[in-house]
Amino acid sequence: MAVKDKKAGKRPEPAPRLRELLRVPEGGAVDLAAYDTRSTPGGPRDKAAGQAAVSALAGRLAGLQERLYASSTAGDRRRLLLVLQGMDTSGKGGTVKHVIGLFNPSGCRIRAFKEPTREERSHPFLWRIRRALPQPGEIGIFDRSHYEDVLIARVRGLASGRTLGARYGQINRFERGLADDGVTLVKVFLHIGYEEQRDRLLARLDNPDKHWKFQPSDIADRALWPAYQEAYELALRRCSTEAAPWFLVPSDRKWYRNWAISTLLLEHLDALDPAYPPGGFDVEESRRLLLATDPPG
Repeated sequence: MAVKDKKAGKRPEPAPRLRELLRVPEGGAVDLAAYDTRSTPGGPRDKAAGQAAVSALAGRLAGLQERLYASSTAGDRRRLLLVLQGMDTSGKGGTVKHVIGLFNPSGCRIRAFKEPTREERSHPFLWRIRRALPQPGEIGIFDRSHYEDVLIARVRGLASGRTLGARYGQINRFERGLADDGVTLVKVFLHIGYEEQRDRLLARLDNPDKHWKFQPSDIADRALWPAYQEAYELALRRCSTEAAPWFLVPSDRKWYRNWAISTLLLEHLDALDPAYPPGGFDVEESRRLLLATDPPG
């Protein structure tokens, strides 16, 4: 409960929800350089507090997930889709490990989108996305997504400017249709700094157990950093909509990243407020019949 400000004679304004703090404004220009990748907007005071806060959210997240799944058994079509995008080493895999681990895996549908296969390239770019969508009651997680087709495709020149321009509109219509069909989209851009990426790549080189996560092509992609930043700015500007806004999460501090995404998921699931459906049977009669199965004596 808010405490009344005795001097002003009125209650102080409640703290803004995280989804308001991190939401990318619609329509305006996006300058990624203006965002501090080491900042912790709305977050706990330090790493220890952040980790404790994530642990404290686990029970609430699991409970909301169970209610969402339970409601689907009675015909509720709602589900949630977390879309993770970011530069290499920004923490997409770490988010899946540390945040999605708070949920029951049987109710999650996780898909990591790699380079399209020959079959996928033979279809429109949204074809493989539609096939991976969560079913009613599920929580879906995309490690990369349909946005690769306006990010890598732009930076690498894999599509014409006309084709790329049309894709932004296709994405917006696609996401609007998902929202109308009961999908809550939580699109997160994991924003890391240039120096932080270098340090994370060096850490992989320094640890033989992490060599499998490193590819020489990572260096070539790093050389294209300005082009990728520009591509992300354009995607965030053109595809942050009322139906499917983007959230920018500063991600140099992994503990903050995990807390922020956990909190965003909690706020969106809270807003859905799924409910356990009533049983379509006579509870007392079922109890009597069940007890009647006990052997006599």
